[in-house]
Amino acid sequence: MAVKYTVQGLLIYITIAAYLLAFVTMLAGRRRAGQTLFVAGFLAAVISFVYRWCDVRHVPLQNLFEIFLFLGAACYPISWFCRRILRIGGQWADMLIGAVVLFPAGFVFNAQPMQLPPALQSWLFAPHVAVYMLAYIFMAKATVQAALQLSGARPDIENTWLPPEQATYELIAIGFPLLTLGLVLGSWWGKLAWGNYWGWDPKELWSLASWLVYLGYFHWRYMFGKSRPALNSLWAIMGMAAIIITLLWVNLSQLFPGLHSYAT
Repeated sequence: MAVKYTVQGLLIYITIAAYLLAFVTMLAGRRRAGQTLFVAGFLAAVISFVYRWCDVRHVPLQNLFEIFLFLGAACYPISWFCRRILRIGGQWADMLIGAVVLFPAGFVFNAQPMQLPPALQSWLFAPHVAVYMLAYIFMAKATVQAALQLSGARPDIENTWLPPEQATYELIAIGFPLLTLGLVLGSWWGKLAWGNYWGWDPKELWSLASWLVYLGYFHWRYMFGKSRPALNSLWAIMGMAAIIITLLWVNLSQLFPGLHSYAT
């Protein structure tokens, strides 16, 4: 763990602080102040992402440092969409998610700019990675709702929010098509770059495993979900566990060398 004494690092730490203050403020019952801090953190995250973009001169989605920068900026728009459009609460959790996903960028991963490899110099690079990251945020929110359902707690005091089990389903119903699109774009990109739609790369296999877990969630919920709602939530949590393996362990562990080793 190392502190980044750079402009980039300062922007990341400002964002983390704003998200954490927003989280604490929301828990203290000061919703308006918490939402204001959340917006402030989002603006700092956007500035941080754009700063990185100008620094490396390509879409900053190449390595895990840049991936977590993007995740930190994506939390607020998805939170707003879920709250305003889907009637899903838990904004306090979105603030915490934002701080958590920025922690690796601020303290763990190297921020040294990297040259974009030829295989990544494709128009499919940005949409392929971006749709996966958006899906991961939706699935992280679904995991929070699933945990709330298992605990029997309610995410907010308003009666207008969807119940946690229904909210979990709605979030996964949005995240799953994004996971599917990520797989399709990755296969297309693989065909253009290496001549094959599927290369049995460890990252490809774990991405498919994540997709299959959520497919199993839909099947289980359709067949047995009404009688065993707790197991619906367990399926959702297992899906998030598969995503964490896909995003971190496959990239960082020497047990899974492959074409995606650039992500480290």
